[in-house]
Amino acid sequence: MGDDRKETETERLDRKWGDLLQELRVMQTGAQLTAGFLLTLPFQTAFADLDSFQRGLYLILVLLAALTTALVLAPVAVHRRLSGRHVKERLVKAGHRLATGALLAIGLLVTGMVVLIFDVVESRGTALAVGGATAVALLILLAALPFTLTKDE
Repeated sequence: MGDDRKETETERLDRKWGDLLQELRVMQTGAQLTAGFLLTLPFQTAFADLDSFQRGLYLILVLLAALTTALVLAPVAVHRRLSGRHVKERLVKAGHRLATGALLAIGLLVTGMVVLIFDVVESRGTALAVGGATAVALLILLAALPFTLTKDE
């Protein structure tokens, strides 16, 4: 599939960087909302009723939320450091890898939150089943679907 754009390599890298920043903005909002939700839980009275599995999962989710936030912010830090050094291709490649890591972390975070909520509201077995189904759905949507769309290239 050809690209009909008439752009220089520099213009193409600038466009790719702009596209990447837009994607990171979307992920950042989701990561911030998720982290905010998680950070309020210990201040709820029912939090004291969580068993050790639920508390452990909660702490893992807090760490994943922090990692996700760092992965989404890292391209900005890299850009600040490399700005003006004429290494935009390196910047775009690093940003792509960091965004991929952020997608993985968000997928794990969403799956873990589903498991935690279903474990508290229903049962551990239901939580693990629904969490597994969520993981499969996210794997299809965030990994398999994009991969199948690039097969023609």
